[in-house]
Amino acid sequence: MPFFRHLACAGLSLAVTACASPAAKLHQRAEQLGLQTLELPGGSYRLTAFYRPGQANERILHVYLEGDGRPWLRGQWPAADPTTHASLMLPLLALDTKPALYLGRPCYNGHATDPGCEASLWTSARYGATVVSAMADALASFCESHAFKRIVLLGHSGGGSLAMLLAARLPQTALIVTLAGNYDIDAWADYHHYSRLDDSLNPAGQAETGLPEWHFLAERDRTVPPELFFSALRRRARAHVEVVPGLEHHEGWLEQWPQILNRIAEMR
Repeated sequence: MPFFRHLACAGLSLAVTACASPAAKLHQRAEQLGLQTLELPGGSYRLTAFYRPGQANERILHVYLEGDGRPWLRGQWPAADPTTHASLMLPLLALDTKPALYLGRPCYNGHATDPGCEASLWTSARYGATVVSAMADALASFCESHAFKRIVLLGHSGGGSLAMLLAARLPQTALIVTLAGNYDIDAWADYHHYSRLDDSLNPAGQAETGLPEWHFLAERDRTVPPELFFSALRRRARAHVEVVPGLEHHEGWLEQWPQILNRIAEMR
């Protein structure tokens, strides 16, 4: 009898894990990686962040920005919760020895029903002024309270779009790094025959910041194909653009990340 009770309990545990919300899974993963969970104010929004301090004398912060998660259901209806179902940036952060912060977006990571949250903030306005301002406010306050003088913005996919948009609002920015970043959201939407994100800011349409940029594109990416942005990114004044062999949009980055981090350190 105890044996069967054990099996029943194990089955229940697996079922609970399987049914956990994307936000709960993200929090659980952050806890497993030994990260501190923070709730940061960003204007009128609350943003979930995960933090690892690093060494006390470090004054540069690596800021990790996740992709868009799941803003749509079956490409037709806005999701009730856009939180990613499988974080790429948390495992990358775990390999980083520098002080590092995973900064969430407004209405993501368990905040979809917060006051002021509506589906446009993760669909047509996912890179809009409201989102960018909230994230910039949260990050600026965090840097001030923790005495960080410089930041490196590291974004995957739509997080790369936000990295480029945030850099213009954060004078602490020393470097922009994108992984399969969505540089031109209009060209991307047209390529996939999606509706354009008309309530968003397009990184390709913003004035250059003059900051150094390093853009890594994935050779086998079909979500953000490297040929879509390679030439345009190369024309930016301080941009280094590299197509990484063998990588897909979400796959292969973990294995490449230690080497990329070493190269980032050399750039700085």
